[in-house]
Amino acid sequence: MADPMRIRAQAQGDKTTVRVLMSHEMETGQRKDAAGKVIPAWFIQEVSATHNGKPVMTAQWGPSVAKNPFLQFTLKGAKAGDKVAISWKDNRGETRSDEATVS
Repeated sequence: MADPMRIRAQAQGDKTTVRVLMSHEMETGQRKDAAGKVIPAWFIQEVSATHNGKPVMTAQWGPSVAKNPFLQFTLKGAKAGDKVAISWKDNRGETRSDEATVS
């Protein structure tokens, strides 16, 4: 997998917009390859976010989420210089995490 994630966190007043682009193939388990064999399901199951080490968001995903998913959410109370970390785990047990500094 190439870049696991690209994270941007931008503060405006008391709200911070966090944008995350995740690199993942996200197979549903319903498509077939050229030989007619079903391609096994492979998708992100759980996404979580922390602000300065404290949990702020958890999402449960399924196989219907698009390839290379994009996530955006708003966080209250973050300021420039704070750290926002994102991590995910897929149905094969693979995990990725990355963090960004709020600007």
